[in-house]
Amino acid sequence: MTAPDPSGPDSSDRVPPGPGDRAGRDPHRHDAGPPDDGDGGGRGGRAGPDRARPPRIPTPRSSVEDTGLPLAAPPSPTPSTSAGSAGPPVPAGSVPPPALDHQVLKALLGAWALAACSPAETAAVEDHLGGCGACAEEALRLREAVGLLHRPESLDLDPALRTRVLESCLGRRPPRIPVPSWAMPYDAETARLDALLQDIGDAEWHAPVRLRWFDGDEPTSRRTTVAGVIAHLLTVDGLVAVTLGLDDPLDTAADAPGPAARTEACWRAAPFPPTRSVHGPWREQSHNLVRTAAFATDGGSGRLPVPYGDFELPLRDAMLDRAFETWVHAGDIADAVDYPYEPPAPRHLHAMIDLGARLLPSALAARRRAGLTAPGRTRHLAPAGTPGRSLRLEIEGLGGGEWLIPLDSPAAPASPDHEVAHVALDGVEFCQLAAGHISPEEAAAGQLGDREAIRDVLFAAASLSRI
Repeated sequence: MTAPDPSGPDSSDRVPPGPGDRAGRDPHRHDAGPPDDGDGGGRGGRAGPDRARPPRIPTPRSSVEDTGLPLAAPPSPTPSTSAGSAGPPVPAGSVPPPALDHQVLKALLGAWALAACSPAETAAVEDHLGGCGACAEEALRLREAVGLLHRPESLDLDPALRTRVLESCLGRRPPRIPVPSWAMPYDAETARLDALLQDIGDAEWHAPVRLRWFDGDEPTSRRTTVAGVIAHLLTVDGLVAVTLGLDDPLDTAADAPGPAARTEACWRAAPFPPTRSVHGPWREQSHNLVRTAAFATDGGSGRLPVPYGDFELPLRDAMLDRAFETWVHAGDIADAVDYPYEPPAPRHLHAMIDLGARLLPSALAARRRAGLTAPGRTRHLAPAGTPGRSLRLEIEGLGGGEWLIPLDSPAAPASPDHEVAHVALDGVEFCQLAAGHISPEEAAAGQLGDREAIRDVLFAAASLSRI
């Protein structure tokens, strides 16, 4: 590489300009150019109108080929400042605040409070707030006002939160005292109803509720309130409480042996309509029933007979019956107060459906004795102990399964070889039919085979309902 001619202009500028060459000159560095006399005609300035200066020829920088060293880093730009207005250095990469007057900055306070300013405007406003007390106070008021513009969030919990928590706890955490499997549905359904009752207000305890069931072949109903429903559950659960040796919540129990009579006696005995005060006794009794059932005197088999007036149920079936009625009436209450309510857990729903299917042969026999079955069926009944006509009940969805229902006699075993009809129902729909909430004609049943046998079974299922 050829060196420049030393006789040329600025022949001494062989050293690459350092970072400080723009701000000032090195006093030890020889410069062939004329000194800067402050009129703009010196080195680095602009030629004045009365002093012409020949154009400079740039001197090539040294390179790695000349010195064996790497090229010097390019100088970092520094903001030029005029005399008397020197400010703090601006960090590299940051946006310097623009020079805005007080009125403009004051007009930007609203946009700044809403975070709608550009980065440069934000920097200018915040730099101004550090030195202007009036604008700082105004900015504080605007920022507080912006906080009031946000929509207030409701502090009320999600109505379904308690239900989800209970379902999770009941499904994962084992009880401290082991509860028999036949008492678990009652334990779960009373816990769910208790959660519903704790979520409603005092006024909702007087919300009207219509209880529905079937009497013979005719639907019937009774009007009451949410508190009246809980009083009904308290009174009928008392049948199980008496069997387990607990106190009877009904003082006139001797005159009211069955569920319907006990309920009417309870409603008549109260001088005023039931109120929220009935919640505590019902809740305490339900806890005592579950606790006592865990230490039942029959070894936990659940075979103690529970009288229901004109019939009896073993303790294990009576607890399932009470779980079923608790769920059904909890749904009535939920509809009255507009509360979300889900069906029972599938394993509990299956146990309730199984109880209904096992009660169907007795219900068919009772309707046959009352002359409510299809005509002509009594002439072809199979003798007790021998297989007779059967109906296949198929339950789909939650709690599903299949059951063979004997049609001729409760003592006649069902047999697939004597199957004359097949009925398919949804699990929740079958329970609503057994609760008297839908009529047999309204049940969306898949039917195959003997139509009269199917009708008898559907009406028998509806006859399982009661107040």
